Amino acid sequence: MAVPKVAVPMGEVGLGGPALPPDYDLDPGRFAANVRANAAYSLSTDVHPMVAERFGSIGAARVLDLGGGTGRLSGLLTERGIWTTVLDNAQHVRQAPAPQVLGDANELPFADGSFDAVAALYMLYHLDQPVRALREARRVLRPGGTFVASTSGRTNDPELAPVLPDWGRPTSFDAEGAAQIVGQVFHVTQVVSWDQPFVSLPDRDAVALYLRGRGLGEREAEQRAAELSVPMTVTKRGSLIWARART
Repeated sequence: MAVPKVAVPMGEVGLGGPALPPDYDLDPGRFAANVRANAAYSLSTDVHPMVAERFGSIGAARVLDLGGGTGRLSGLLTERGIWTTVLDNAQHVRQAPAPQVLGDANELPFADGSFDAVAALYMLYHLDQPVRALREARRVLRPGGTFVASTSGRTNDPELAPVLPDWGRPTSFDAEGAAQIVGQVFHVTQVVSWDQPFVSLPDRDAVALYLRGRGLGEREAEQRAAELSVPMTVTKRGSLIWARART
C-alpha cells in the first residue's frame, strides 16, 4: 500500500455521484454474502485491524464507530480495552457488542466532545451528503480528536467490470474524492491507498457468492458467474483517510 501524506484544498468539493443504496434491511442476504465472501476469499485483512491498532497506539479511550454494522471494528477495539459505541441505521446493529445504537449518522444522539476518535469505514458512500455526517462526527469529537474513513475506488473490482452494473461510476464518497470531502471538515493528516489483488475466487460458486455481496440478486449472480473464467483474482482499490479535528 502507498502511504502518501496529502495537502487537501479547503474549498467546497462537489459530490462525485449518487449515494449507494443502503439496502441492508431490504436485502439482508446481500450483506450476509458479502461477509461470507470476504471471510472465505480475502488474501489480506481489511482496514479494521489497522484502525484498531492505531486507535490503541494513540490512547483513544472512547470511540464511535459510525455505520459499524455488526461490530467488526468494535470487537477488535473491545479486545484492546477501548470503550466503543456502534451506531448504524440497519437492524443488524443489534448484533454488535454493546453499547450499540440504531440511529442516523446525520443526527448523532451524543453530546459535543463525547469521543476521542470516530471511525466511518465503508459507509459514507451511502449518504447523499456525506459532509453532513462529517460535521456531526466533528461535533462529537473532542478537540484534536482523530477521525478515519475508508472507501472504495470507482474502478474497484476491475476484473468484474463486465458483469457489475454501474461499474466505474462515481459515488457520493469514493476514493477519488474522499480526501477532499473529508478536508472540508477536518485536517487530513494521511491517506493510505491500495491497488492490489486482494481476493482469490477459486470457482464459480465463489464468484457467485462474491457477486451476490456486490449487489446482484442470487439468480443473476449465478448467471453472471458462469460468464467468467475461474479461478480468478480480484483487485481492490480504495483509500483510508486519517484526519484530526481542528482545535
